[in-house]
Amino acid sequence: MNWQLLPQFVVSGLLAAGPIALTALGLVLVFKSSYIFNFAHGQLLLLGALMTWWFAVERELPLWLAIVLALGFSAVLGLAIERFTLRPMTGQPLLSIILMTLGLSQVLQGLALLLFGGAQRNFPQIFSAADPYIITLPWLMDNRPLILILKQNLVWSFVAAMVGVILISAFFRFTPIGLAMRGASEDHELAQSLGLRIHRIFGLSWAMAGMVATAAGILLATSSGLDLSLSIVVLAAFPVVLLGGIESIPGVIVGGLLIGFVQGVASAFKVQWVRDMNEIVPYLVLLVVLLIRPEGLFGQKRIERI
Repeated sequence: MNWQLLPQFVVSGLLAAGPIALTALGLVLVFKSSYIFNFAHGQLLLLGALMTWWFAVERELPLWLAIVLALGFSAVLGLAIERFTLRPMTGQPLLSIILMTLGLSQVLQGLALLLFGGAQRNFPQIFSAADPYIITLPWLMDNRPLILILKQNLVWSFVAAMVGVILISAFFRFTPIGLAMRGASEDHELAQSLGLRIHRIFGLSWAMAGMVATAAGILLATSSGLDLSLSIVVLAAFPVVLLGGIESIPGVIVGGLLIGFVQGVASAFKVQWVRDMNEIVPYLVLLVVLLIRPEGLFGQKRIERI
């Protein structure tokens, strides 16, 4: 273990976990309302980032306007997916619906390749990648000061992601629409009997998930660049969702920070094969937690009585 660099790796891992937590939030939004695990979420993230790049670079629009237009496009795309692909599947077995999202992911991936090609693109910088923040703290070993170097784009991407997660959490807790979505997630038939329009709630959840995916894609593209492999980032969000609890928005924050911490610790090892396991360690942690708490850290434990 490289003890001198351990704090730097841990802090960098925690900061990088912010956009991943925001990505996981989009999965939670769809599951909370419709009990569908959306395997096409990575492609929604990719298309949202590509549309932002197209508006900003190809059409030469101001970046803020490009982001707004891309968010609007993602909301419309989410509504269209729910209306034309998932609503006709109402009443079908859950496995069929999940397979529908898998097929949809391939369609969207192919659409992105057809429209934009597979070339690597430089995404417009929202936050500065230069002039990092330097923090000096007292260090207890060897009487040396601890110096943390924090990249501005990582810091502000983390802040933006956490603000997004907190706003969505407040939306579900304090707004009538959010409360209706929570009620619909508990029992679809009961909610419909009380006058809630289930399909409208489903459409809204998919529209919100598309916008959240686009926001996460924009934050990720600013630091890692933009190509078709961006959709694979959603694989890192799966352990975050399952670890925190697939229905829990606060669990997204805790799960994301825990995964970032674990990846940071793994990166600090001097042994190369341990550092190479940086992408596998979150799944090992996930397996251990699920053996103890199958519903996740903050998931709801459901008991059915016959």
